Amino acid sequence: MKRLLVISLIISACVAILHAQDVVKTPPDARTFFPSDWFWGFAQFDLAPPHNEIDPNLCAGNAGSYGGVNAPCTLFARYMLSGTLEVRPFGRGQLRRFMVFDEPSFLFGRNLPKTLYTWSMQPIGLEHAWGVSIFVAKGFEARFTQHFLFDRFGERGHNLGPADLGTNGPWGRYNTIGVRKYFGTRRW
Repeated sequence: MKRLLVISLIISACVAILHAQDVVKTPPDARTFFPSDWFWGFAQFDLAPPHNEIDPNLCAGNAGSYGGVNAPCTLFARYMLSGTLEVRPFGRGQLRRFMVFDEPSFLFGRNLPKTLYTWSMQPIGLEHAWGVSIFVAKGFEARFTQHFLFDRFGERGHNLGPADLGTNGPWGRYNTIGVRKYFGTRRW
């Protein structure tokens, strides 16, 4: 009997929580699939000044000691082009809370700490993550994200000598389950 009471209380609490959630008002003329605001994102360009290069952890920090300015492992970036792309394909019903996203980061440069500082735009590679998200309530989102290994471009796609640390990138390949909270109002 106690078990039935506990289960009833849990179900009642869940129903109350679901009822108390923010109700997202759907305009009556909203399309079910691919509404007008189904595609959102941003792009960002970053420049790292000399002596402060972006380190994707592909070459050892002492890579310059393996050949000086001619060392083969020069995977320290000067420029980064990154962004986020969010796709919300449903405009009506409970599925309007569902989202798929991608977060790519392209790295460019040819630098070695304490040895070689250039303004080269030579492509290094791509690190990206993608995932799915569900808006829960009151600005909270439940997210599942998969982060991939670093993809090197062109001639930098093979082993670059003893300073090369491999393709695992900063953290290797991993998955995360998380919660995001949105707050405030944008002024534009």
